[in-house]
Amino acid sequence: MASVSRSSRLSFGLLIGAMLALTSVSCTKKNATNANEILIGEYGSFTGSEATFGQSTSEGLKLALEEQNAAGGIKGKTIRLISLDNQGKPEEAAAAVQRLITQEKVVAVIGEVASSRSLAAAPVAQQYKVPMISPSSTNPKVTEVGDYIFRVCFIDPFQGLVMAKFARNELKNSKVAILRDVKSDYSTGLADVFKAEFTKMGGEIVGDESYQSGDTDFKAQLTQLKGKKPEAIFIPGYYTEVGLIARQARQLGIKAPLLGGDGWDSEKLSELGQDAIKGSYFSNHYTTESTDKRVT
Repeated sequence: MASVSRSSRLSFGLLIGAMLALTSVSCTKKNATNANEILIGEYGSFTGSEATFGQSTSEGLKLALEEQNAAGGIKGKTIRLISLDNQGKPEEAAAAVQRLITQEKVVAVIGEVASSRSLAAAPVAQQYKVPMISPSSTNPKVTEVGDYIFRVCFIDPFQGLVMAKFARNELKNSKVAILRDVKSDYSTGLADVFKAEFTKMGGEIVGDESYQSGDTDFKAQLTQLKGKKPEAIFIPGYYTEVGLIARQARQLGIKAPLLGGDGWDSEKLSELGQDAIKGSYFSNHYTTESTDKRVT
């Protein structure tokens, strides 16, 4: 069973609150197959390169629904979850949402974590006017798809600004390089925001290299960046590639800290990156200022 992080627990408090509000409205428009239950759909990457995202999200969702059902469900009706694996593929994400809505007759959909997959599936939910809520897709374009698409997390203009401020003001960096995943809407969007904000603060982006999801050899890009002598490297990708990038960077003698976003948030990161990831930083959906007892 995948672990549920503190940030996941906090996000799902908001997620369930939003879902309850939406399903209360949706249930007046649709009748579930069983009049005593409400069907909620979930689609996620339970297998594939970012499987820990889908697994931990699903565990958090199941925990929240278990608590809600124990408290009486919604207006006395039990909430039943139907989960589908999209294998980390955008086309499978769209197909999963199509099935959840047209065949399973769910009244709301939860997912996805990755922005690219949310963007692939959102038009389907919008077409059928079924609410879709993403727990952590941070690309602003996701909710721009339509008025039935929602999220319960910050967006990249905020996340990118925070990391740019951290690099410039806390780490005192004046020269930073970027290594982005050009196949990921999440990575490219976050990289663009970081680049713009860091430059506004008087910093310089000395290199901007790219890779593609699924790559395993990053030495050519890292060698190019090493020659630019960056004080830090911003890598707004997912943990699968980031762990490998960190190890190869250290093998090449790059000692600069690595910076990233919430796509790093997986217990697999330290397993893949090992000691190479030490001394690096990433932003995430968590605040020490929260008074929620689940933070501790």
